Amino acid sequence: MLEVRHLTKTYKSGDNELIVLNDISFNIEKGQTFSIVGPSGSGKTTLLGLCAGLDKASSGSVILDGINIDSMNEDERAKVRNEHVGFVFQNFQLIPTLTALENVMVPMELKGDQHARQKAVELLERVGLGQRQHHYPSQLSGGEQQRVSLARAFSNSPKILFADEPTGNLDEETGSKVISLLFDLNKEMGTTLVLVTHDMELASRTGQIIRLKGGHMV
Repeated sequence: MLEVRHLTKTYKSGDNELIVLNDISFNIEKGQTFSIVGPSGSGKTTLLGLCAGLDKASSGSVILDGINIDSMNEDERAKVRNEHVGFVFQNFQLIPTLTALENVMVPMELKGDQHARQKAVELLERVGLGQRQHHYPSQLSGGEQQRVSLARAFSNSPKILFADEPTGNLDEETGSKVISLLFDLNKEMGTTLVLVTHDMELASRTGQIIRLKGGHMV
């Protein structure tokens, strides 16, 4: 599902060059659960962004479901993301002017899905928010917002789901419920899951773990 080969990311600042990721390689099989762990500043989120086609590497390659995304322009990468990828972020990233239902419908409407509303209702019921579908993000708790973002992430039946610190803004009990839901949905839909976390207990629930330190795989 995902092949990462000799991935390096550098940023230039004046005459200085900052190496954020240095020669990272790994494979993720279809349906696998996978964690990227490491301290703050180790390059976890940068690596996730490169794998998902949100950014381009300085060198190396990313092959997502057989598609080499390195040679693509932004529009082409956006098309791949919309067709193959789901996202869950730490800060939810819901559209504040849309209801929970409308937020979940967005990815499906972008693909021209005629059954977007029906599927969105079913997904919100699946995450326990059937009664909250017409509420706006500001009317929902953090845990409820993250459940909406889970429903949205799975709405386009992604082949691979990237979750960046999905419990980072939640208390322990709420976070635990969200993670259980994430793993349950992932299993039901046969999605490949890539999880960025600093929580080793959470990482231990995935089938494979890589650890980053200072931009290197250790």
